[in-house]
Amino acid sequence: MPARSDRGADAASDYDALLVVSFGGPESPDDVLPFLDRVLAGRPLPPPVKQRIAGRYQRFGGVSPISAENRRFIAALEDELHRHDMHLPVYWGNRNWHPLLGDTVRRMAGDGVQRALVYVTSLFACYSGCRQYRENLYEAAHGIPGAPQLDKLRLGYNHPRFIAAMAERVGAARRRVGADAAVVFTAHNVPQAMATASDYEAQLAEACSLVAAAAGAPHWQLAFQSNNARTGEPWLRPTVEDALESVRGAGRKAVVVAPIGFVCDHMEVVMDLDIEAREQAEARGLDMVRAATVGTHPDYVAMVRELIAERMAASSARPCLGSRGAAPDRCAANCCLPGRPGPLRPALCGSDAR
Repeated sequence: MPARSDRGADAASDYDALLVVSFGGPESPDDVLPFLDRVLAGRPLPPPVKQRIAGRYQRFGGVSPISAENRRFIAALEDELHRHDMHLPVYWGNRNWHPLLGDTVRRMAGDGVQRALVYVTSLFACYSGCRQYRENLYEAAHGIPGAPQLDKLRLGYNHPRFIAAMAERVGAARRRVGADAAVVFTAHNVPQAMATASDYEAQLAEACSLVAAAAGAPHWQLAFQSNNARTGEPWLRPTVEDALESVRGAGRKAVVVAPIGFVCDHMEVVMDLDIEAREQAEARGLDMVRAATVGTHPDYVAMVRELIAERMAASSARPCLGSRGAAPDRCAANCCLPGRPGPLRPALCGSDAR
């Protein structure tokens, strides 16, 4: 029987599954190069650059933490749904590594799923975090007989529960180094042209401001990390290293680095922050603590359950904080353009869905 929200008689849309979509990551040394081939498809990089990126994964035995983190999140979400009488099976598919999104959609079709909600583990809007996943959904469903209808949940960057979860993570980190510590929020760097074609920077600035206020952290800034491709085009600034230098220049002795742009630990979090940023902080005489990602924080898990419930209700408010309002249920035609010339690829879950 199709699942209904816990709104009972107010339910407007029935769904028979939830699909969690993530980036994916290698889980063994033999996975690393095939994984990178998928990530870098269509982006020619010099072999030394590709080998340098591969070396980052091999430093950790070829295992990215993201898959284990997603398994823990899905288990927590399944428990959350069950406790709220939302009997919705949860599927999982990745853009770049197993379980691959296309394989998962094919399995959903075989299981008889007809209509599914989609939760993408990326809370901020830019091409690589929004529209590209919509393109991936089109590719995954295209040509599969009986593929389910896929409806993507809205972005939750300013949802009260995400802000609460992140504020608690920041607060816990600040208690380890003192209330006077500066906070450097971080998000994945993207080319300036891609950022300009989306609300990425504005959404991040709003979320950082809300989290800082909730955590009682007046001294904060946003920085961008993990420009590992290092192409010649302009990327966003400041970098994390720039931000740490700014903290030192302000005379502060401690810093909390908070990866607000990542809902769970990726290789970019453990390598670029736990190792490289820590080395940069120590070189500047800064005591650094890295705030945890929201991961399986109860408020974050509850946020996803609430995003599901609001899409299944006939009339439901869209909770949000700040001044920007709630993100739309369906992306606009000009949502998160790639910032480069050429025709757009087909995408699902938007007003321009094909």
